[in-house]
Amino acid sequence: MKIAIINGPNLNLLGIREPGIYGRQTFEDFLKDLKEKYPAVQIDYFQSNVEGELVNELQRVGFDYDGILLNAAAYTHTSVAIGDAITAIKTAVIEIHISNVAAREEYRQKSLISAKSVGSITGLGLKGYELGLLYFL
Repeated sequence: MKIAIINGPNLNLLGIREPGIYGRQTFEDFLKDLKEKYPAVQIDYFQSNVEGELVNELQRVGFDYDGILLNAAAYTHTSVAIGDAITAIKTAVIEIHISNVAAREEYRQKSLISAKSVGSITGLGLKGYELGLLYFL
């Protein structure tokens, strides 16, 4: 099984960025633990702060992976292009958010990708990625 994790802007700063919201663990440390816990699963990781690069990665993995865990971060609320990319590919996408976006600022409560994803996991911290992986398993 091949799962892609795609993270959007500022998620490269996990562990140091707003730890009260996002926690103190780096994504790299979390990913290492996740791969050790699920050795039979090929987990590929991509992060970019650039919208077009996220679209390119969705298109690259979107036809031969078994699932995509996408945290589009701030682009969740603004990117028609990422939503269109999800619609254009065949691999199912689960929208992931570390924080509970419904409990944050009003503009964060609107997602342009939720309706194009098979589901959304929000507010459960990094555990949301593992829960998304378990869905595909």
